[in-house]
Amino acid sequence: MTAEDGVREAARVLLLDPAGRILLLQGLDPDDPHARTWWFTPGGGLEGDESPADAARREVHEETGAALGALEGPVWERTSKFDFGGTHYHQHEVYFVARVEPFALAPGARTALEVRALTDARWWSLEELEATAETVYPENLTDLLRTALSG
Repeated sequence: MTAEDGVREAARVLLLDPAGRILLLQGLDPDDPHARTWWFTPGGGLEGDESPADAARREVHEETGAALGALEGPVWERTSKFDFGGTHYHQHEVYFVARVEPFALAPGARTALEVRALTDARWWSLEELEATAETVYPENLTDLLRTALSG
């Protein structure tokens, strides 16, 4: 998939702490007056000729302040279509796993849109994710988390 066929390449990260919790960000579409919030993994679009792993590290640093070293994967891929911030996206995502110590967020360089869109962050256990009625992306995150925790 290339930019020529209208697909944005992106990298996302399952940030796992030693207790098996995953860090998720909460956001909304600030340009949608009826927007509801959802939870999602850190990550975003590749810039220039950067690799998915490099984009994953950069995006996590920008969004959370964490400096990542080794990444596992890619462990999964998906393509999705969605509207956000007044733009329609057709996005191919590559997912990695990073094992980190718990940390407090200290975002490095959020974009103006991210500042408006990101509303919260929290560490979730698998049990909490399985029990929540809140919207979480990707939809099969509990399966991905279960696999990452067993590996």
